[in-house]
Amino acid sequence: MNEVPLEQLDLAHYVHDGDTIVWGQACAEPCSLTELLVRQRAEIGSVRCFVGIPATRTMLAEHADHIRFVSYCASGANRELAEAGVLDVLPVHYSTLPQLLSTGSLHADVVMLQLPPADESGRYSLGLADDYVSAAIGTARVVIAEVNDRLPWICGARTLDTGELDVVVHTSRAPAQLPTRRGNETMRSIAAHAADLIGDGATLQFGIGALPEAVLAELTDRRALGIHSGLLNDTAAELMEAGVVTNERKNIDSGKTVAGVLMGTTKLFRFAERNSAVVVRETGYTHDPAVLAGQDRFTAINSAVEVDLTGQVNAESVSGRYVGAVGGSADFLRGAARSRGGVPIVVLPATAGANSRIVTRLSGPVSVARSDAAVIVTEFGVADLRGQPLRARQEHMLAIAHPEHRRALEAAIEGQGAVA
Repeated sequence: MNEVPLEQLDLAHYVHDGDTIVWGQACAEPCSLTELLVRQRAEIGSVRCFVGIPATRTMLAEHADHIRFVSYCASGANRELAEAGVLDVLPVHYSTLPQLLSTGSLHADVVMLQLPPADESGRYSLGLADDYVSAAIGTARVVIAEVNDRLPWICGARTLDTGELDVVVHTSRAPAQLPTRRGNETMRSIAAHAADLIGDGATLQFGIGALPEAVLAELTDRRALGIHSGLLNDTAAELMEAGVVTNERKNIDSGKTVAGVLMGTTKLFRFAERNSAVVVRETGYTHDPAVLAGQDRFTAINSAVEVDLTGQVNAESVSGRYVGAVGGSADFLRGAARSRGGVPIVVLPATAGANSRIVTRLSGPVSVARSDAAVIVTEFGVADLRGQPLRARQEHMLAIAHPEHRRALEAAIEGQGAVA
């Protein structure tokens, strides 16, 4: 391991022209290293960077003069890159990322990490994310670590020793944060309907965004909930602090909240620091179909851009603009569908401006097939499509559409004739 002062680190010694670089997403971004990469990009040459959900605006469209941006999503600041035409989006299931980044088409040559200081045994926690970077570490040519003394030590299935790190720089800065977005009245109404589907003892997965988090906020009167999710946020930590989430009824990882990455604020980081009840795991585990299906009462809560009358879900684009992701929705919804007592939930407002988000035909791609039938929730109610034929699905979906759009949807159905 080579320790180098940050101001003396010349990335061109370690990063080669044509390399693919991967780093932890969201609050796990090693900001000192990514900022250095941007400053030194001309000296390094042309590189490809795999960026997850950003919590910063480190990467800008102007940096595409030497950096090719690739991501699984167009969320957050990635949307600016997508709209500038400099982001290549991979429409893949989140569960496939470990293979793509380790041995597949996105094989990582260089991995950049943000780690807390080593413990008394000389080992490093992976900090705020294990996630997909864990798979990339094992096959990368170079691993560069930013050891940040203000980063919390988070328990996990994996730690690193000095032999797994090629270069280390030491920093002292607050990690990036993703504050909770406040929900509006419509979101609270949707969340209340979704919460009615979640009983005591359920194990929860929740997607990114204000709406899934609003559902969590409605669960304060539940008991013995568990968490197995791709992410952990502030509201989930509040449920743990309040004794609502205890994980005691989980038949896998009993007593443990499991997540791939922490996406929140200092409140979450302080709660999780050296808390043995919070464990970060790699994507190969958090999204493992066998683990998800084996977790009794597994309840998946994910949002969508639009849903058609047969249950097809678009979670990726709107009006020709890529704004979301395939992500882990299908992975988790399938897991919930297979779980004993599980519930696959998709939440969305019935309208976006003057347009209905319950549609006869999707305006974008099918992110989740209608064969993966879910329970769709809007502010107007719940449509349980599981085990329902096409005509019944149409009736259920019409009932949760905005009343001002139902007649137009019915007319469109009549004009189409037979259900397709």
